[in-house]
Amino acid sequence: MENHNMSKHQYFYAVGLSYRKADAEMRGKFSLNAEGKHKVLQQAKQEGISSLIVISTCNRTEIYGFAQHPFQLIKLLCDNSQGTVEEFQRVAFVYKNNEAVNHVLRVGTGLDSQILGDFEIISQIKTGFVESKSMELANTFLERLINCTIQASKRIKNETELSSGATSVSFASVQYIMNNVADIQNKNILLFGTGKIGRNTCENLVKHTKNEHITLINRTKNKAEKVAGKFNLLVKDYDVLPLEITKSDVLVVATGAQTPTIDKDILALKKPLLILDLSIPKNVHDNVRELEGVTVVHLDDLSKITDDTLEKRKKHIPAAEAIIAETEEDFISWVNARKFAPTIHALKEKLNTIKDSELNFQRKKLSNFDEEQAEIISQRIIHKITTHFANHLKDRDTMVDESIEWIEKVFRIENTTK
Repeated sequence: MENHNMSKHQYFYAVGLSYRKADAEMRGKFSLNAEGKHKVLQQAKQEGISSLIVISTCNRTEIYGFAQHPFQLIKLLCDNSQGTVEEFQRVAFVYKNNEAVNHVLRVGTGLDSQILGDFEIISQIKTGFVESKSMELANTFLERLINCTIQASKRIKNETELSSGATSVSFASVQYIMNNVADIQNKNILLFGTGKIGRNTCENLVKHTKNEHITLINRTKNKAEKVAGKFNLLVKDYDVLPLEITKSDVLVVATGAQTPTIDKDILALKKPLLILDLSIPKNVHDNVRELEGVTVVHLDDLSKITDDTLEKRKKHIPAAEAIIAETEEDFISWVNARKFAPTIHALKEKLNTIKDSELNFQRKKLSNFDEEQAEIISQRIIHKITTHFANHLKDRDTMVDESIEWIEKVFRIENTTK
């Protein structure tokens, strides 16, 4: 059986957890780094799962793929993270077939982002698809869905103002700093971690604070140097992190470490310090909050900040949802067409067999039989019949699987899904 259809035996699922029900600590347990995502794909291949995508960001860890039962995908996630099945059941979601398609579209277009209209997730979905395809784990269905999601994302950006203004996790962090630190342009800012969020935060810091006292530190120094080179910033070695923290007024932590990299034991502070932890799992240990003069803000706190930009974006949700609905309808129509195309083809062959038999009978019976004219009329009738059935199967209210089964039974067509 081919898995590119949502058939009776294989279903398309979206399983995972996000900021909606899972707090930062729980999301951290299920978080997957690059190695973890690769292990999920390897295990999927070993277990006979033919097509799936894995994404893991600060706000969500999700798997989109085909399985006989969603637990097959849930097991992949639990086997390769620190989370348990019991914990997953408390905070997770499972969507199936059309609901799963809708979820992927909403996530990829920023409607399900923690900060409304934050489109950074689409690049994660693209990357996940590329990796799956490189391992031959992305079928035609998945490729079409991801392409539709990318196109819907572009349309929403171009045709609505859902992403108007600068609002994202990285911008929200800079906005918080500017609102809570006086004389920010003259303060010492240390950015630890230069992954995607770190790079975006760095760019926003330079653009909006006009600060010339920004220092970058990354475990791999050359990565920090590449980012610093764009903005003419200072880079320091990872070994001097504790010393640089003591000089700082603001510390932004955006690393991809799986365990806390900042705790109270490395902080010998001589002045107040604002720490923004933009990492999942959390990279700032809770014991840091015990220190006097230290303020710790996590990205979940930043996402609660609403301003005029976000309020304006909410007005464009209906327009964005209309684009998603149109994209979803087109995609489901394509899926159904792929599903019933073999049946329509088989029906046409069956009708042609009946036609050939009848024309042969009439050819022997009638001396003046006009074979050419009979062929033309017969083909037109067959075309009209098959078109009627195809239009019926295209109708969004049609139970496609049941209708296919009925057509195959009435016309005694061999099961086309085998």
